[in-house]
Amino acid sequence: MKRITIEPVSRIEGHAKITIQLDDLGHVANTEFSVTQVRGFEKFTEGHPFYEMPGITARICGICPISHLLASAKACDAIMAVRIPPVARKLRELVHFAQIVQSHALSFFYLSAPDFLLGMDSDPASRNVLGVIAGHPELAREGIELRKFGLLIVEGLAQERVHPSWIVPGGVATPLSNATRDRILSELPAAKGIAERTLQFFKGALDQYKEEIEFFGSFPTMYAGMVDAKGNLQLYDGGLRFRSATGDVVEDYVPAEEYSNYIGEASLRESYLKAPFFKPIGYPGGVYRVGPLGRLNAASQCGTPKADAEFREFHQRFGTVAHSAFLYHYARLIEIVHALEKIETLLDDTRILETHTRATAGVNALEGVGMIEAPRGTLIHHYKVSEEGAITWANLIVATGHNNLAIGRSVQQVSEHFIDGTKLTEGMLNRVSAVVRAYDPCLSCSTHASGLLAMQIRLLDANGGVLDELMTD
Repeated sequence: MKRITIEPVSRIEGHAKITIQLDDLGHVANTEFSVTQVRGFEKFTEGHPFYEMPGITARICGICPISHLLASAKACDAIMAVRIPPVARKLRELVHFAQIVQSHALSFFYLSAPDFLLGMDSDPASRNVLGVIAGHPELAREGIELRKFGLLIVEGLAQERVHPSWIVPGGVATPLSNATRDRILSELPAAKGIAERTLQFFKGALDQYKEEIEFFGSFPTMYAGMVDAKGNLQLYDGGLRFRSATGDVVEDYVPAEEYSNYIGEASLRESYLKAPFFKPIGYPGGVYRVGPLGRLNAASQCGTPKADAEFREFHQRFGTVAHSAFLYHYARLIEIVHALEKIETLLDDTRILETHTRATAGVNALEGVGMIEAPRGTLIHHYKVSEEGAITWANLIVATGHNNLAIGRSVQQVSEHFIDGTKLTEGMLNRVSAVVRAYDPCLSCSTHASGLLAMQIRLLDANGGVLDELMTD
């Protein structure tokens, strides 16, 4: 038995390794996807006032702090039992769509584009963002400009690009200025042009990756994403829809406070990342996927004209339910188009300049759940507080966690198809890493398991024989 270890998995956020075991004939026998870091945000927030939670949990990640700010603030809104002012909701949505644009641009142009543009088998020394800049300078520049546009909105609203304190329980801290609105609108056409050109480029390149589309996590699973009452894609607010692998809506419009009736969490011995599953089916069979592909599979349409046209083309090409994880990249670009359309709609409404942006209250409920669609998928913050408002318990189910079981199965499928242990090449191993990148995992966000983790401890003799073994469940 031979073992291949890929550590670290490159061009992702956080730390992970992949272990591939080969049999005596060089065939893949087994694989493991292991997240090797753990962080204690759920535990060390206990005792803090609930209204500090947005600022604390935003520090989980420097890439998607807006996502945690929003989910946390929504959980705090529920504890306060307030309806935030209408303009506050609009401004939260605006900054959220900006976050979607900049985060998806980061994933596509910086982390995954080296594989598309330079080739899965290209020289690893140049298969990176610098190689993209050298070989495709115009596309690289447009990627920078698109991400810059998203961050322009974040900074214009919150006065900070990373870890802003502008999103607060009850709404947002300050209104939108006329000058910021006008500047965003003036730069929006260029951003829309970049998004549309990039989408056309990628659609034209798909035929070069038929084998990857067929074997990159192309097994049937359930999918989940937030929708409104009409089935439109929702990123800030809505209910959670679960769709089966064959296209049937299994559960529809599940409110945030009922998530635990449908989502369970398992602990894995090989990883610090928990493994959520669909409770009515159980573990490990209840695998579902979230994120851009999950949302486009769960929703009936996007709800904006250009994104809806792309949505229809996507499903005409790959079916009512598209299963290949390689198509996360395609779905990501459609969501950028949708987010830019929503930004324009919000800014065209003059009510977004209203100045009453925050509701205030104390503790009116001892429990609150906030749920949004982060760039990588459904994000849930669940808090319990004392009568005085101190956090007594917190649970975070982060997007990458939902995809944990599917990522593991995707690694297995890609390894079995592409790896030949008798004549290994770097390109084979790169494809195993690339399927993980397709999910755009954010592992620093996701490893917040509380309580005992499932562990397996072995005592070995000098020859590798097992002398003793201890397991915890």
